Amino acid sequence: MVDYFHRNKKDPTDLNDDLLKNSLSKSHKTYMGFIKSQEDLLLIPIKQGVDKMIGNQRDIVKFFNEQVLGANKTLLKNQQQMLDKSAESDKVIKLVFQRMEVADQLKAKFLQILNGYIKSREELGSFKGREKEELAELTRKQVENI
Repeated sequence: MVDYFHRNKKDPTDLNDDLLKNSLSKSHKTYMGFIKSQEDLLLIPIKQGVDKMIGNQRDIVKFFNEQVLGANKTLLKNQQQMLDKSAESDKVIKLVFQRMEVADQLKAKFLQILNGYIKSREELGSFKGREKEELAELTRKQVENI
């Protein structure tokens, strides 16, 4: 535009200059044509590609969320089952331990009775048959009471 005013020696503030209007109109049309061609060549395909990409990303996020939520639910269910089975195992282990303790106590009592029987039998000697039978009967009753 500066070249136009310099070449023609016209006043830029003159609004009635038809040559200026035509020149501005021509320049404007050229710029608009360039912008429209760039829009057709670049902007519209880019926008379509971006829209398609955004749609695909939404689908991916939706699918991912469904998969993750499903996997999390399954994981939580399995963890709860494991906790339940672990609690059951703890109960069984405690019960087995208690029974082992009872068995150990019974063994200790039986050994006391057996040792008492052996000691008493040795003290009686070999002559008193009736007392030996009474001792054996007493020992049997003690073992039954365990």
